[in-house]
Amino acid sequence: MKQTLIHHIWRLIFKTFRKKRFAQFVDRIQPQPHERILDIGGYPATWAGHEQIAAEIHIVNVHEITQPIDPGHFRFLVADGCALPFADRSFDIVFSNSVIEHVGDFERQRTFAAEVIRTGRRLWVQTPAQEFWIEPHFMTPFIHWLPKSWQHRLTRNFSVWGWLTRPDAQQVAAFISDIRLLTHAEMVQLFPGCEILREKVCFGLFTKSYIAVKIV
Repeated sequence: MKQTLIHHIWRLIFKTFRKKRFAQFVDRIQPQPHERILDIGGYPATWAGHEQIAAEIHIVNVHEITQPIDPGHFRFLVADGCALPFADRSFDIVFSNSVIEHVGDFERQRTFAAEVIRTGRRLWVQTPAQEFWIEPHFMTPFIHWLPKSWQHRLTRNFSVWGWLTRPDAQQVAAFISDIRLLTHAEMVQLFPGCEILREKVCFGLFTKSYIAVKIV
């Protein structure tokens, strides 16, 4: 129930950003009805309201997710994004939104990026910027810039996530270890040959997230 509330708050706050970002995705990537899309870590709701995208969409998650009664053009698979069970360039588009920061340490992130590049002809991979002053998972300013030992001490009582969930020490440790935000330099390193877009906020003063894009 608490996690559902957090997700609802998060969706309300970032709804405008996601709508604008998805419009940018359609404009830059231009998905076609005959194409195959791989969505790593996504959900059918990500594509709701975009029925014009009639492509076959394969959704991969590490756990089973709730599937629509009528799957339509969606296909579902449980798999690790760092070890995708697909042939090279088997998808026209690989799409991933706020996933790479959850796959583990930098070496795991490198493997994830390599799998994205290997399986897709065109790419769209978004992740929150480490440099942005609000950490979107904690929903709190600055805390992600502190040493891990400080984060462990402060998260429960000094973050919005902690106030809403009231986690114990084990849950705090698991939550912190699950997140590794990327810098611009790291995105450039992980996605060679891709354009790294900056999603700007506050009149263009701050970079909220990065998007690795490959069109050709």
